[in-house]
Amino acid sequence: MFDASQIRALFPALQQQVNQRKLVYLDNAATTQKPESVIHAMAEYYRYDNANVHRASHALSARATRQFEASREVIQRLVNAKFPQEIIWTQGTTGAINLVANSYGSLLEAGDEVIISAMEHHANIVPWQLLAERSGIKLQIAPINGHGQIDMSAFSALLNENTRLVSVCHVSNALGTLNPIAEIIALSHQAGAKVLIDGAQGIAHCDVDVQQLDCDFYAFSGHKMYGPTGIGVLYGKQALLDAMPPWQGGGEMIKHVSFNGTSFNRLPFKFEAGTPNISAVIGLAQAAEFLQQTRASREHEAQLVAQLLEGLHAMEQVSIIGPTKGQIGSVSFTVTGEHHSDIATLLDEQGIAVRAGHHCAQPLMAQLGLKGTIRASIAAYNNSADIDNFLIALKHTLALLS
Repeated sequence: MFDASQIRALFPALQQQVNQRKLVYLDNAATTQKPESVIHAMAEYYRYDNANVHRASHALSARATRQFEASREVIQRLVNAKFPQEIIWTQGTTGAINLVANSYGSLLEAGDEVIISAMEHHANIVPWQLLAERSGIKLQIAPINGHGQIDMSAFSALLNENTRLVSVCHVSNALGTLNPIAEIIALSHQAGAKVLIDGAQGIAHCDVDVQQLDCDFYAFSGHKMYGPTGIGVLYGKQALLDAMPPWQGGGEMIKHVSFNGTSFNRLPFKFEAGTPNISAVIGLAQAAEFLQQTRASREHEAQLVAQLLEGLHAMEQVSIIGPTKGQIGSVSFTVTGEHHSDIATLLDEQGIAVRAGHHCAQPLMAQLGLKGTIRASIAAYNNSADIDNFLIALKHTLALLS
């Protein structure tokens, strides 16, 4: 049985008060809190093993390198990658998508097409726009339907012999929509296209098996899965990564440098230029181990989302944005006649942390005719009392504004 109270006790930040109220943290889609195991592992590296990896013959470097590469194997197991060298460290999902756009994207030519969806985060829009500007590729947008889901008929119609890459989110950060990525991957491969999945929101709430999915790339961030900020992962099939040119140049990604030319290192180091974020890699491995231990929280999280939706549906002024059921992790809503930022500020005064704004999805908000929404997002450490306290605070807020 999953016990949220035992999980909650592992997170120091959740033990505090905000504005003289017990903290209710419902901004997990932006970043999750960190368990003591992650904080401890990072601190221990800096206390005893602080040295650069792969480059020295002394004991500290050897210990750091062992932890660094063992962490890669932890992430390999988390997503069931075939080889550890298919795990590339990046600074986050944004860095991973930019790596693909700049490296794999350099193999594309004018007239080639990349498909994204209308619900994407800016990090899965702007890199492709930049690629289109410099290379002449065509960026196609798969629309969404009135239920906040990708219109699969329209998506299928966009696929053609010129489609080279499809890049879509596993779960929408703005709507909580769980996309049918297995179907998207299969249809894209039938058309001869490669697929990148933005897993920033999916990794913490869904079991991810990249071999079973058969995706070509899967990107995610550490800080949305109980890990540190500034670290993320690009999974890529080895054959694809081998064929792609380096994106950034510098230390570690080279084999030999002369003024006559440079030869490049093998995977995964070909894509890891410079000194990496070593402590964050070690912390991310601890977060992945924690995430594996909380797989039983899936049903618990679904119950919290259902409780949240039921409570919001009972408020006449509230409109749910996106799916009316089945959201993963997040629920977005608006309040008739009120600005989203005002609602979030008044909730904060009552110790409730939520997110308000466009959620880095301005094209989606424009399509919905909105300037922004309020988003409540849950994690394994949230409990039914958190949802009750949020709903009570929201009712109080609406009463104040009426």
